[in-house]
Amino acid sequence: MYEIGVVHRSIQRTDADVADKLGAFGSATVHEAMGRVGLMKPTTRPIYAGAQVSGTAVTVLLQPGDNWMLHVAAEQIQPGDIVVAGVTAECTDGFFGELLATSFKARGARALIIDGGCRDVKALTAMRFPVWSRAISAKGTVKATLGSVNIPVVCVPRKLAAATLAAAAKREANEGEKRAKLASGVLGLDMYRMREPLAAAGLRYVD
Repeated sequence: MYEIGVVHRSIQRTDADVADKLGAFGSATVHEAMGRVGLMKPTTRPIYAGAQVSGTAVTVLLQPGDNWMLHVAAEQIQPGDIVVAGVTAECTDGFFGELLATSFKARGARALIIDGGCRDVKALTAMRFPVWSRAISAKGTVKATLGSVNIPVVCVPRKLAAATLAAAAKREANEGEKRAKLASGVLGLDMYRMREPLAAAGLRYVD
């Protein structure tokens, strides 16, 4: 069950240096390094190409069609934070737009990740305020129902952040070696030693 109607103000944030360094790696690398957990649905997309960010999380639980708690969350933002918002039921309404982004940015927020919709994409892009959202929708929301701020959602847990960073760096170095081999013409079939298991699985070549 979700905890409703509460704002946790005294939260322990991940070490800022660790959070910043995670930003050097793509989400796929971090996801793999963390043991293939914590990945959001592929329907959650950046509103403009090339957006990449990392930071500490301020989490928000929203009710469908209601962005009240995003305004509540703004007060809890510290420089370097990313607001991560979930919704209690599927909803693609435009929870977030230019005005909230202006408020978030003034508080030092780096981005918003929301399992819902956003709007004012042209303005957000011009502001270079990155948003990952489930949908883009001009449909507005109300301010009537309580959710919560700073309760658990899906992201890199604080306790796993340092270990995930180390694993991501190791994975990236390993992928760099593989990339060099593939660029030299080595086949994945040989680099990953796939030929024997493929033959054992019954793969046949017909000339």
